[in-house]
Amino acid sequence: MENIDDKDLQLLKLLQNNSKLTVKELAKEISLSLSPVFERVKRLEQEGYIKRYAAILDAEKLNRGFMVLCQIKLKIHDKSVGHDFVKEIMEIDEVVECFNISGDYDFFLKVQAKDMKHYQDFVFNKLGSVDAIGSTHSTFVMAEVKNSHGVNI
Repeated sequence: MENIDDKDLQLLKLLQNNSKLTVKELAKEISLSLSPVFERVKRLEQEGYIKRYAAILDAEKLNRGFMVLCQIKLKIHDKSVGHDFVKEIMEIDEVVECFNISGDYDFFLKVQAKDMKHYQDFVFNKLGSVDAIGSTHSTFVMAEVKNSHGVNI
């Protein structure tokens, strides 16, 4: 964070909340002219502070509102097994987030499905085909209480 100042942080907060803001709107919010704001945003993108811009979709409306948190134990702890697992998980559309974790499990997946039947099919036919998996534990989400989709700055 050595290359960013308070104005950059303000820009990041604004864009994280609404990435559709124009340079003109951003400039007004942080009290700078258009050109410096444009240059700051470009620099923040180039330096990787802004990874990408995305629309946050409503999973319920898209018939993918059945959310499951799935914990995974690998069969063995080996570098190649871990890499193979990650490679295979990256190809599974239902897995929307994957975390390598410590503790009793090795990975934590956030899975979106249509319903229980879709999830069951996913477990048997997609997760079941991943050789590296030793065991799984599924927790079914009843309600999403908070998801800011952002970084606390």
